[in-house]
Parts: sequence; C-alpha cells; structure tokens
Amino acid sequence: MSQTILTNARIVLADEIVEGSLVIDKGQISAIDFGVSRTGEDMGGDYVIPGLVELHTDHLENHYRPRPGVFWDPLAALHAHDAQVAGSGITTVFDAVRIGSDNDLPDMLDHAKKLVDAIRAGVAGGWTRAEHFIHLRCELPSHDVVAHFDALANHPSTRLASVMDHTPGQRQFRSLEDYKRFYAKQMGRSDAELQAYLNARQAEHDQYSNANRKAIVARAHELGLALASHDDATLAHVEEAAEDGVAIAEFPTTLEAASAAHDAGLAILMGAPNVVRGRSHSGNISATDLVAAGLLDILSSDYVPFALLQAVFLMPKRVEGLDLPQALATVTSNPARAAGLTDRGEIALGKRADLVRVSEQGPLPVVRGVWREGQRVS
Repeated sequence: MSQTILTNARIVLADEIVEGSLVIDKGQISAIDFGVSRTGEDMGGDYVIPGLVELHTDHLENHYRPRPGVFWDPLAALHAHDAQVAGSGITTVFDAVRIGSDNDLPDMLDHAKKLVDAIRAGVAGGWTRAEHFIHLRCELPSHDVVAHFDALANHPSTRLASVMDHTPGQRQFRSLEDYKRFYAKQMGRSDAELQAYLNARQAEHDQYSNANRKAIVARAHELGLALASHDDATLAHVEEAAEDGVAIAEFPTTLEAASAAHDAGLAILMGAPNVVRGRSHSGNISATDLVAAGLLDILSSDYVPFALLQAVFLMPKRVEGLDLPQALATVTSNPARAAGLTDRGEIALGKRADLVRVSEQGPLPVVRGVWREGQRVS
C-alpha cells in the first residue's frame, strides 16, 4: 500500500484540534504534522476525525425485515446496511442480532443464523466497507435463548453479548400502563388480548430469566466476550451487572441506575437518537442530561446510523463546557476501549488509519470521505 497524505485538515486529536496533515502508511497513522503539506489530498480545512465505533445497532435487522412478515435476502440486507453505516462515518460496527424465540418469531434461530452467516461471508469476502463484528442480544425470558447463544457465540466475529429482559413491568417499561400505551396501537390487540399477552410474558420471565442469565454470563466469560447489561433501572440491576462482570451499561433508564453504573466502573451507553431528539422515545432518562452530569461514556446509533455523527456535533452546543474532542470520544475511543479494540478509536501514531472527513454544512455535519485502514471506502 502506498503512502497517503491528507493535508490542510482540522485534525481532531484526543484532547485538542490542530491544523495540519496526516501521513498514512501500511494502514496506520505514521505521522501527524502541523502545517500544510506541499503534497497530498487537500481536505479544504474540513475536520478529519477517527472512524466511528458503533457497539449497538439494530439497523441490519431493519433491512432484513423491512416490513412485518417480509424477510429480505440477508446478503443484500448487509450490503445496504454496510453502505449506510460507512456513509455515516462508522468504520467499526457491532451488528446487533437478537436471539431467543418469541410468539412473533418462533423460528428466531433460523433468522439469526442467516444474518450471522451474511456478516461472516461479507467479512471473509472482503467486500464490506466497515469492519463488522457481531453483538448477540440475548432475550432472557425466551426458553431457547441459551441454545441460540451456544450455536452462534463461539466464532471470532462474535465479540459482544448483552443480557436483556423486555418483560412488561421490567426495566424499560417498569410501568405496565406505560407499556400498554406504547404498544396498544402498534400491536393492534384488544384490552383482553393485550392483558393475556402481558400475563404470558411475565410467566416466561418467572420461569426462564434468572437461569438463562446465569448460563449466558458464564458462557460469555468462558469465550472472552465483552458483556453488556440492557435497560438497568434500579440499584439492584446495577449491582447484579457488576457481580456478573458486565463492562457496559446499555441504556440505563433512570438517573439512579446511571449513577450506580458509573460508580461501579461500568461504561454507560446511551442512544444518539435520544440526543438528537432531546428525549427518550419511551419516556426514560435523557441522554443529554447524563452528558451534563458526566455520566455518559458511549453513544450508539441504535436505529439511525447518521445519528451518531449528528449527536457528536450537537452535544457541545447543548452542554456547557463540553468540547468536540470530548464529545467525539463517546463514539470513538470510549466504545473501542469498552470492546477491547486497542488499535483504533483515536488519531495517534501507530493507530489504525480509520478516518472520516467531515464538513459542517449549516446545522449538519456532512461526511465527505471515509478511510478504513488507510483505504478509501466512501
């Protein structure tokens, strides 16, 4: 690979922004020079930032299942997802794949295998723009979630597992009335049908959740996977996560849980759409409030890939004392560190040349170029 120079750039380092040039050699950053180089590609004064690291996105599943009952070709779904992810400045992505069957998808393992096989094929074939890993989202009340985990976890592409419990009355929806309001129209069921559904879900939780959590946590540690706990709402939830050796607290729903997770040394992850919208879609704690309180470490695009970059440029405008390098760490160095990826996440000598050229056009940051390991991918 020949040497590449990016010059006349505002380079966002870990703690400052400098004007200068970057030299890329053999896929790594080999020099950071102050001032404009006589050679190289002119960035026109645009920002050059590290490639974004995404730990939790449901976006691939949305391409695979674009409508209820409609399942797209998994390789085509990955192709579309990958193009949008890379075009949003994301160079490392953990694709969330839900495991554990339910009434809506009783053959969940078949669908999960199709997605996992597509990701592995895309990576092995070398045609994905971003680097893809697999994040298994383990729905604990499901009777077969442990079997699904065992079928998919033992592979180098699987790096992260999250333990989740979406039982009505738990975590994200501690209030059953909030749950009913949120899902009544979406599910299209009568009050009696919805109540029967709630009763069935709660019975599954009582029968399976605790045993499944213990089994998956033990297996994840045996395989060396990073662990995340999803939608912690109480001090007891966080204490359980800490005892389980969880590294990441995904989407804590209350200030109490976020504070406890911070004190326990867990990296706190929240959704970038929450920042962009200014609130949670389900009425839980605001991500921006956690930023202001110093309780947010990582942002995830969740269901809108471009929200990651958009939130980074919004946060310094909304939170006093927060600068762009600090905001950028929530989507670069912090998620890379939490996932055990020490070779990327910042612009520094010897790090991977995963880079994004960003221009501010009015209210939005615009991606004008993306490099992965020094190669232009978008």
